[in-house]
Order: sequence, then structure tokens, then C-alpha cells
Amino acid sequence: MFVYAASPATTELVGFAQELITEAFGGHDPETAQHEMPVEEFAQLLAGLKPRFIHHPRCKELLPAVIEERGCDLAQTYFDVPRLRTSTSNDYLVSGISYAFHPHRDCWYSAPFNQVNWWIPVFGVVPENVMAFHPRYFDQPVRNSSKVYDYAEWNRTSRQSAAAHVRSDTRVQPRPEEPIELEPQVRVVPEAGGTLMFSGAQLHSTVPNTSGRTRFSIDFRTVHLGDVRAHRGAPNVDAECTGTTLRDFVRCRDLAAMPEDLALDYEARALAGVS
Repeated sequence: MFVYAASPATTELVGFAQELITEAFGGHDPETAQHEMPVEEFAQLLAGLKPRFIHHPRCKELLPAVIEERGCDLAQTYFDVPRLRTSTSNDYLVSGISYAFHPHRDCWYSAPFNQVNWWIPVFGVVPENVMAFHPRYFDQPVRNSSKVYDYAEWNRTSRQSAAAHVRSDTRVQPRPEEPIELEPQVRVVPEAGGTLMFSGAQLHSTVPNTSGRTRFSIDFRTVHLGDVRAHRGAPNVDAECTGTTLRDFVRCRDLAAMPEDLALDYEARALAGVS
């Protein structure tokens, strides 16, 4: 895991996110609005806000600038769309559009093993509303249900229904099938605009938010084309999912799509059980 202070590019990114969030919440303080709004109304607000941020053309300009600041080669680095995440306090909304993630690896969700995750708080965070990492499991297998997950099927049947899951979430998602020892754990608390980078193979989870405030954060993912072609990355210790997220990635330099032959290669290897 690597942690960086806020930078000019990340400050601009979170500033843009704050503008959209403030506009969406009107006269409410976004971090405390959950105490003033019915949960269904809050979920519907997020159902409009999050896609607006994800697909805003400005994000496709801001993310390459953030990535370039970290010294990445824009001709070789590909990124996916940035997600605006929320974690509400005291179990107000923990499903669907504001899902509280159980311990998982992104690799259980058809992510390539060379994926690097970027996580940036939009407002200030505290240990009670960030993520927890469980590093003892980085190379230790966890019995899990990832064999039931196919990324193409998820996109076809489950992604679009997130806002409908307010009180509970019935969508099939990979999860541990054995008890997880949550301690020892690592909680990283960057400043607003600070950046946490980590391998998609890290086992991590949403911390039960007891802070009294809704946490807003941005996350996105990158891969290096050379790593993708060579299948360089973290070892696959326990993922059995099929499909690939590689088609979500575009090149920083010109937004060109990931070469289709690579996506097909990763899908074939997943079907064959090869990482």
C-alpha cells in the first residue's frame, strides 16, 4: 500500500466532486444529510449523483492528470471510470447504491491481478469511516463464492438495479465462505485529496461507520499495458470468477479502448482456471 498527500491534480478532482455533491444535496450538509432525510430519498439522490460523476466528461480529463502526477506513462497506463462511493453512518444505508463491502478481493470480481486501486477521500475521514485491510491474507487463500461470479452477467442483470436495494441487497456477489479474522487490520486515513494505492489482490472491507458522518470517496483502477500483456501481477491464491473487467479500461493518453485481443485472452484464461 502506498499513501500520498493531496496534490494539485487530486485537489482539483475532489473539488469537482464537492461541487457536484453540494449541488445535489441542495441546502443539506452532505456529510450529515442522512440524519435529516428518509433513507429512500437519500438513495434516490445518490442514484442521480453517482452516475453523473462517473460519466462526466470532466473526469476523463482530471484522472489522467492525477495518474501522470504519480509518474505513470500515459501511453501505457489504462484507467477505468471513477466511482463516487459513500459509506453512511450507523447502518443508515449499507446496501445497493451505498453498499458496505464485506471482506473481499477485487480479483474475486473479475479484476486482473495486475490491477492497482486508487482511493481518494472527498472530505475529511477518520478511522471510523474508512476501509480496513487484512494483509495476513494477501497470499493466504480464503474459501469464497467467486466461482458464481461472471462480470458480463453482473453488468447484464445486477449493476443497474443498485438503487432499488435500500433495505437489503439480494444481488449475488462473491464473499468469504469461512470466518475471516479481521485483526490484525490496517486502516489508512488520508487527508481529503490524499491518495491510497493498493493491489486489487489485497483483502479489504468497509469499516462499520460509527463516525456520525457519511463518508464520500473516489476510487478508480489502473493497469499497465505491459503487465497485462505479460500477465504480470499478484498471484491468484483463491479467485475462481469468470469474465474480465479489462474492457472498462481506456488509455490515459487518448482514451483508446483496451485491445480486444487482451480481453478475450483474459476471458479464455479465466474459463480455463488460469490466472
